[in-house]
Amino acid sequence: IVLIAAMVLGFTFAAVAQPRAIGLRFGYGAELTYQHNVKDANFVEANVGLNDFKTINLAATYNWMIAQPQWTDRGEWGFYAGAGAAVGFSEKLHLGVAGQVGLEYTFWFPLQLSIDIRPQLGLINSGFGIWGWYPHLGVRYRF
Repeated sequence: IVLIAAMVLGFTFAAVAQPRAIGLRFGYGAELTYQHNVKDANFVEANVGLNDFKTINLAATYNWMIAQPQWTDRGEWGFYAGAGAAVGFSEKLHLGVAGQVGLEYTFWFPLQLSIDIRPQLGLINSGFGIWGWYPHLGVRYRF
């Protein structure tokens, strides 16, 4: 019992110690966004919101940090790309795959700004169409 309690406590502290961010993405619609670092600087991003202000969209991507240039003395830059899945709801259900490419800046205080593109290729009920091919501005609180 003590070993199990110690493992649960250790996993809990490890999960809490990972940097996270929550905020909004604005573009051709608006989304709530959540990021969670998983290994090194890589992160999982989950979003829910309205594409074109009429389609509910859920997307999750695993993003690899490709480069972190030292362009400034304070804060951190990051260039990332990733892949994931997407689900949309309008008149019918849309399922697809998503790709994401972006640039982010995390200030020395808990604010993160990003600009990215996350195109989504529909596989079911969307005629293999591409949606979400618009740049988005992300504003997140980093904790």
